[in-house]
Amino acid sequence: MDDLTYRLPQKRVIRTELPGPASRALTERRKASVAAGVGSSVPVYAADADGAVVVDVDGNSLLDFGSGIAVTSIGASNPAVTQAVSEQAQHFTHTCFMVTPYEGYVAVAEQLATLTPGNHEKRSVLFNSGAEAVENAVKVARLATGRQAVVAFDHAYHGRTNLTMALTAKTMPYKARFGPFAPEIYRMPMSYPFRDDPDRTGEQSAHDVIDRMEKQIGTDTIAAVVIEPIQGEGGFIVPATGFLPTLVDWCRANGIVFIADEVQTGFARTGDWFACEYEGIVPDIITMAKGIAGGMPLAAITGRAELLDAVHPGGLGGTFGGNPVACAAALAAIDTMRANDLPARACEIEAIALPRLRGLANDVDVIGDVRGRGAMLAIEFVRAGTTEPDPALTKAVAARAFDQGLILLTCGTYGNVIRLLPPLVITEDALLDGISVIEQVVRNTADDQR
Repeated sequence: MDDLTYRLPQKRVIRTELPGPASRALTERRKASVAAGVGSSVPVYAADADGAVVVDVDGNSLLDFGSGIAVTSIGASNPAVTQAVSEQAQHFTHTCFMVTPYEGYVAVAEQLATLTPGNHEKRSVLFNSGAEAVENAVKVARLATGRQAVVAFDHAYHGRTNLTMALTAKTMPYKARFGPFAPEIYRMPMSYPFRDDPDRTGEQSAHDVIDRMEKQIGTDTIAAVVIEPIQGEGGFIVPATGFLPTLVDWCRANGIVFIADEVQTGFARTGDWFACEYEGIVPDIITMAKGIAGGMPLAAITGRAELLDAVHPGGLGGTFGGNPVACAAALAAIDTMRANDLPARACEIEAIALPRLRGLANDVDVIGDVRGRGAMLAIEFVRAGTTEPDPALTKAVAARAFDQGLILLTCGTYGNVIRLLPPLVITEDALLDGISVIEQVVRNTADDQR
């Protein structure tokens, strides 16, 4: 990616204390106007962003290893996307596809049919957010099968609407006191290699899940199995090889819709266009958002034609779903991913970062696991010499990295995982600089706790 040009220098520059005076002033304004229930990972306010750099209102340049939670994979202000947005906005910003349709929506659906796994006939519907996509995928599965039960997994995250909160596993902060939740949701154990019996195969774990589903729910009542091929908020958990294919085969044999939630993993993030491709999985329905449109709000479900076409006209949609400006951004983003072979670039990021992170894990006794695929990598922190989660150390690492000008995000059911989601267009110098900051901060934080 070093052959790309950027508006902003791709490096860390700290000009003030963090947060600086302008960010502190905005925080005071925020307290008086923004609901307290909306949190932010870092206490500075963005004024500009480009590539892998965010410039705050005080002029500090921060290296971004979060990408707006895997959204700005092609950079925070990719020129192809900004041009496409500008050109579309000059014609019309909205008509509502359900009222007066337009070509951009159709073109995005055509692209998704090409990009998503499988050669079967497909249909797509566009929405605004990942949660909407998941919720509508479940709607389709229930209608098409005539069944009600939906299976989700431990450590899962699928959104903050009522149904997707029910599918989500973690209580705080996502579910606490927001119930009652949608019924007929059943939770099963997830394959979590770091915390599972090391002798247990993915196939064995999947067969245990299948046995539970058959006994506790009943095969003929299950409409869908919903799973993230690599879990996101739950801790970037990569299931053991064989776990997902075994579940897919069982779903196919029993008329159950297999829904792959690729909201965070999709669009080149894991080294393939979609994470389920790694084991050759072809979902019945795939949900997408985040990286699809270069930062514009857009989401989608793409699935087997017979499933999506089973829904009556008017049963799917939404006022802003597939907004024309967002569609233009998506088409430009997909072209950019293809032109720069960003799936391959994600593999290059893994090849650079993973050995360094695993070397760090060998040097300190507070890292239990380093895992991930492509540019979706994670460090799981534990109390020294144990497998006990250490969320306090994890929080301290993220805070100290921020003090050095590096944005890192935490995640995990136990709050003990640092996730790395750099833009796929990050320069090698910026990537190496960010990894060096992580190494320094982890070593210093671990030493301080001794």
